[in-house]
Amino acid sequence: MGGIIIAVIITLCVVVPVTWFVAIEYRKKVYESKLGKAEEKSREIIDEALKIAETKKREALLEAKEESMKTKNDLEKEVRERRTEIQRYERRVLSKEENLEKRSEALEKKESGLASKEEQLAKRKKEVEELFDKEVKELERISGFTSEQAKEYLLKTVENDVKHDTAKLVKELESRAKEEASKKAKEYIVTAIQKCAADHVAESTISVVQLPNDEMKGRIIGREGRNIRTLETLTGVDLIIDDTPEAVILSGFDPIRREVARIALEKLILDGRIHPARIEEMVEKAQKEVDVMIREEGEAAVLEVGIHGIHPELVKLLGKMRFRTSYGQNALKHSIEVAHLSGLLASEIGIDVRIAKRAGLLHDIGKAVDHEMEGSHIQLGVELCRKYKESAVVINAVESHHGDVEPETLAACIVQAADTISAARPGARRETIETYTNRLKQLEDITNTFKGVDKSFAVQAGREIRIMVVPEQVSDDDMVLMARNIAKQIESELEYPGQIKVNVIRESRVTDYAK
Repeated sequence: MGGIIIAVIITLCVVVPVTWFVAIEYRKKVYESKLGKAEEKSREIIDEALKIAETKKREALLEAKEESMKTKNDLEKEVRERRTEIQRYERRVLSKEENLEKRSEALEKKESGLASKEEQLAKRKKEVEELFDKEVKELERISGFTSEQAKEYLLKTVENDVKHDTAKLVKELESRAKEEASKKAKEYIVTAIQKCAADHVAESTISVVQLPNDEMKGRIIGREGRNIRTLETLTGVDLIIDDTPEAVILSGFDPIRREVARIALEKLILDGRIHPARIEEMVEKAQKEVDVMIREEGEAAVLEVGIHGIHPELVKLLGKMRFRTSYGQNALKHSIEVAHLSGLLASEIGIDVRIAKRAGLLHDIGKAVDHEMEGSHIQLGVELCRKYKESAVVINAVESHHGDVEPETLAACIVQAADTISAARPGARRETIETYTNRLKQLEDITNTFKGVDKSFAVQAGREIRIMVVPEQVSDDDMVLMARNIAKQIESELEYPGQIKVNVIRESRVTDYAK
């Protein structure tokens, strides 16, 4: 048993090393086979990479050659263009040089010609002097006068002529002076009449506000006049504070502005707090009240005449006519009167009374906006009636009531007659106030055309135009030029007595709110 075990152990000792050696040899051959294949594969990869690199190299060389050729062609083209341009400039320079040479030659010829002409003129001058001396001697011989005697005779003749012309000139100057004196005298008289406010002007251009006591006048004026200046600036109305006890006079040609100023001042007096901020607030409230009043006046007029279905905007414009006059006649009262007369005439001849009243009430509706828009009150009235869908009968009546076009209906003829009756009755109209207010309106229109003007007001019965400008658009230096330009334009476009003061005001204001 022991011998078998020893035999097995010996056998193992012999077989294991042999097996291990055989396995090592086998692995070595396998590794050498794989290594050969790997080397072969790597050589193939290297060869392929070399081929690709060679191809890329050839492509890069071709691209570089193409780019080089393109750049070379561009440079050659640019060189050719530059060369052509230089040749063109050279030709121009050469042509200019040739022209200069020709001109210099022409100048030289002219100089030589002038020299010869100067010689000829000198000879001619000498000949003329000799001929003049001969003529003088011949004249002295023929006339029997010496040159001194002839001069004396001529001077005496000229003196007589001059005296005659001087006499004529003096008479003309005297006549012109008389005409100018007459014209100046008329201007002075008109200026004096204007300064003395007649009744018909005063009643149409001023309002009186009663004060609780005379101490209120100082509060209205304010420190250094800031309150009264603020109120006048915001409303465009003059406040006249004089010796009249417990009263302030508001003066302005625009009744709407005057009414706003009156209501605002009365509210300030009742409130007792009078300062610029409060004045602005009260003026804004007064403006709203006047707007409500305008609407109510229009509604009252429509109700009084007894017509319905008029557009609200036309009703508002009718109310605005309450504050307008035509030749001293209130425009709204005139329209109401024409409407009543039209209705009476229509009932007499048997046509539609309502349409006649409607046309009569709206015939002067253009006067509500003719101070704001371009055109006559007839053109504006027709546009408004068309805009707010009035009938063709009403539009024709508005268009024909002054005879600008032919009336097409009996209603239009009735309105024309009623308008004439209302305007022609004694005391209905006064031309002076209409001319006066038109001139004040033209003053404001002229100033409003200038750039940078915020608003303007004609005050002091048209003797002053007060202009508020936008501080960001008009500098202090611009104000001087603006005042001069406005004065020149007023002189060229308006006829007026006396003189008009142009007052340009530039006020800077900053507003912020504490929150």
